[in-house]
Amino acid sequence: MEAQVQVQSRAAQSSVPLLAVEDLHVRFETSRGVVRAVEGVSYTVNRGEVVAVVGESGCGKSVSALTIMRLLAKTGRVTHGRIMLEGRNLLELSEDDMRAVRGHEISMIFQEPMTSLNPVLSIGAQIMEPLLIHLKMTEEEARARALELMQQVGITDGERRLSQYPHQLSGGMRQRVMIAIGLACKPKLIIADEPTTALDVTIQAQILELMKNLSRELGIALVIITHNLGIVARYADRVNVMYAANIIEKGSADDIFLQPAHPYTNGLMRSVPRLDEPRGTKLQTIEGLPPDLRMPPEGCRFAARCPHKLEKCLKPIELIDLGKGHEARCHRVDEIMSGALKVEFPSGPAVTSQAHIGDKPILEVTNLKKYFGVKAAGAGIFSNEMATVRAVDDVSFAIAPGETLGLVGESGCGKTTVGRVVLRLDEATGGTIKFSGTDVTHHSGREMRGVRRKIQVIFQDPYSSLNPRMTIGEIIAEPLKVYGIVPDKKARAARVGELLTQVGLFPYMAERYPHELSGGQRQRVGIARALALEPELIVCDEPVSALDVSIQGQVINLLEDLQTRLGLTFLFIAHDLAVVRHISDRVAVMYLGRIMELADRDEIYKRPLHPYTKALLDAAPIPDPRIERARAPRALRGEIPSPLTPPSGCVFHTRCPIALDVCKQKVPEARDMSKGHLVACHRAEEIQRGEVLQGA
Repeated sequence: MEAQVQVQSRAAQSSVPLLAVEDLHVRFETSRGVVRAVEGVSYTVNRGEVVAVVGESGCGKSVSALTIMRLLAKTGRVTHGRIMLEGRNLLELSEDDMRAVRGHEISMIFQEPMTSLNPVLSIGAQIMEPLLIHLKMTEEEARARALELMQQVGITDGERRLSQYPHQLSGGMRQRVMIAIGLACKPKLIIADEPTTALDVTIQAQILELMKNLSRELGIALVIITHNLGIVARYADRVNVMYAANIIEKGSADDIFLQPAHPYTNGLMRSVPRLDEPRGTKLQTIEGLPPDLRMPPEGCRFAARCPHKLEKCLKPIELIDLGKGHEARCHRVDEIMSGALKVEFPSGPAVTSQAHIGDKPILEVTNLKKYFGVKAAGAGIFSNEMATVRAVDDVSFAIAPGETLGLVGESGCGKTTVGRVVLRLDEATGGTIKFSGTDVTHHSGREMRGVRRKIQVIFQDPYSSLNPRMTIGEIIAEPLKVYGIVPDKKARAARVGELLTQVGLFPYMAERYPHELSGGQRQRVGIARALALEPELIVCDEPVSALDVSIQGQVINLLEDLQTRLGLTFLFIAHDLAVVRHISDRVAVMYLGRIMELADRDEIYKRPLHPYTKALLDAAPIPDPRIERARAPRALRGEIPSPLTPPSGCVFHTRCPIALDVCKQKVPEARDMSKGHLVACHRAEEIQRGEVLQGA
């Protein structure tokens, strides 16, 4: 409430908004026709205000942001409209004048840092560049400010990182560098295009709290483009919902989340797994795809996917003012707002666990270790001095047939490395891996051929894991051919069609290439390829993190359907705690190479017994502004220690609010606190009895 008062008081100081986008139209000339990417978009942003723009991929969110920055591709052009920054039309500025605005008055944090960072310049040079150009700092001043920024965004080993290059950092680290560059000159307006997609929940909370505080204290306006509705509920003052190049609804966060007036907005809210709700029915999903923007329909652009469309929905509709800044573009808005029409989207039956807990585990991992040798910090170019990274250090768990084990934790905690070692893409340094009772830890490549048929993987980024020179049909048919399962070419084509149908795609898509499919469709192709060999266990490495909210819900429902029909077992690696709660039977929480807590999903969310688990849950946003205001969430303080020099004793003690001396000296053993609830914490019993507050 106090923050809202501050925003209102600052906004009242000036009748002119900081940014005003007025009736913006953007088109792209392509070989296949003119794409109407943005049509009639108008909104304002006041000083110190946080405005969120949400919607599916391809709806025009990023294009509108790039237009503000004057960074459109050569094929794009603004056909109508104005972009006013403090009374100046940015579209009329010369390129030199606009260059002075970028990075100084307006900065942008891009979604994909690897394509935004210069691969031949060091991290330090790229953070220092705007400081040297816009603020005229000396080299020493710029370097000191760069180190300060790196610390603010949670990057450890600042001195070493400044001399590194983008390819030497993880995806999460690269995104933090982009955020540091965006914050460098303390601009008047920051446009953040999916700024936290690659970040774990604790760093996400730290970064957004930092950006929100800057917005409040310095009057910096913030436009957040995201598909994470929890972030929007926690931080946004106002929300613009985009669909097929139009804004279809706008209003305060309370309006959009608590009284959505457009069927599409309703659908978005219901397709999101919620951390505060246990697994029950399947997610409601918006079936179908947005219209082709080369030939958008004349009427409501959502009509083809709307379960409540009428004949009048085929006619054009403008935004309707519902009062107090709440507007919606829908012919049936009066019925929706009065309650006469209850918006419903298709959902499946109740989700029941397929786990056979009493059976012999299909996968047993015991005391697993994976160490990497890396060049020691400060070692010369000809030096052979090496340091050891303990990526996975004494990890044990078992998965029953038909069970889904969720593996969560911050970037760099070892989740993906566990998956890679289980898949034998990396060799274990120590410990054992048993699959169906057979020790496969040191199987040769020839011995692993038979095992690989039964263990498959779904990668995080389907675009980089699918061969761009092969058609979808060739990609899915390849393992069938290699293993000689379906030797006949005609029979393989039929099997490919069956697999595509199984994952909700059309058989004719076998003739397409990966770049011709949407992100959600590519992820379904990745799932189809994993199913081709009829596996028993699938390692899902962040399979929905890069997808839109509605597509994410479709893929989650698909995985649950396949598990029910085919009896699959999943090791589900993710950093989205709500998704993990929805899909998992049990959850293991990792930190710096070790498992901190492992328990039934509902037990671990209701009664976390490790301070780190509690911190993760506190940091995770819930898509409801009322809950977020009441929660007063606390971001986990401190930095993740370097894996090159992990802390002695409990690896979490440097950030733990209740750490004792014993925590600094002795590694806690995982103890069964009740019915398989394992906790590696010296103070677990006190926490269980309620004698100590974890956030104290």
